[in-house]
Amino acid sequence: MITLNNITKTYGKEKTMAVDDISFSVNKGEIFGLIGPDGAGKSSIFRMLTTLLVPDSGTAVVNGFDVVKDYKQIRNSIGYMPGRFSLYQDLTIEENLNFFATVFNTTVEENYHLIKDIYIQIEPFKNRRAGKLSGGMKQKLALCCALIHKPEVLFLDEPTTGVDVVSRKEFWDMLKNLKKMGLTIMVSTPYMDEAALCDRIALIQLGKILSINTPEKLVAGYGETLYTVTGGNMYQLLNLLRSYAPTESCFAFGDSLHLTLKKGTSKQIATAFLEQQGFNKVIIQETTPGIEDCFIKLLKSN
Repeated sequence: MITLNNITKTYGKEKTMAVDDISFSVNKGEIFGLIGPDGAGKSSIFRMLTTLLVPDSGTAVVNGFDVVKDYKQIRNSIGYMPGRFSLYQDLTIEENLNFFATVFNTTVEENYHLIKDIYIQIEPFKNRRAGKLSGGMKQKLALCCALIHKPEVLFLDEPTTGVDVVSRKEFWDMLKNLKKMGLTIMVSTPYMDEAALCDRIALIQLGKILSINTPEKLVAGYGETLYTVTGGNMYQLLNLLRSYAPTESCFAFGDSLHLTLKKGTSKQIATAFLEQQGFNKVIIQETTPGIEDCFIKLLKSN
């Protein structure tokens, strides 16, 4: 449903690289995640695929249409939810929804089945202005407006940024239901925990793709023993382990550290070293790597 071939995008006279020779494809009916921090190039990719930006070089096809030559057909066949809430703040929930349905020459009634499960959660507030809604309610309204014309591909650019944990979970439950209805969904997020909810993910940093795989295969290919380290004086402990010659990598992870050691060094040897340095209450335990660990490892190797 989506194919990018050697897409490049730069900005300004300095030709600052935002998207650097990227190629990948998204299959029909899957949830594909573009995962990376702010400034990685996610929004630039979304804007090119939704025909809001023209690539400097390369080609891209969405639902069989070229993003440059066939932009009108693409705009009629996709739904787009940008990172910033972009609906009309002075219109009510009901007025926004009717407006977007009219733009696409349809009605709310005609495609109500697509948004029913989402809309019933905000329907009691249908006469409230969009600007007065909570973050979670704005999110649901924006998704309804993106779906009301029955798109075949749905683009969601960081849809859960700034939204509470409960609303984030509800939103991903909605996406799973939309996938069951046959929609192809491309979503971007800086949250590594959301990556595990996608069918496939592309890890991106500084405009380059680091890896594309299923979350399960990405984690399975980590290839090293990962340890979690807990103890007092975590900042000093972090600096000490980073200066320890047998350390492969060490970074803060919540209230603990994640540590990998070079071959030939066991956790017992590392523990003994820390005790010699006065850290007597440190616990080093083997743990299962997550997508964030894979991302950091890939950053080091690129």
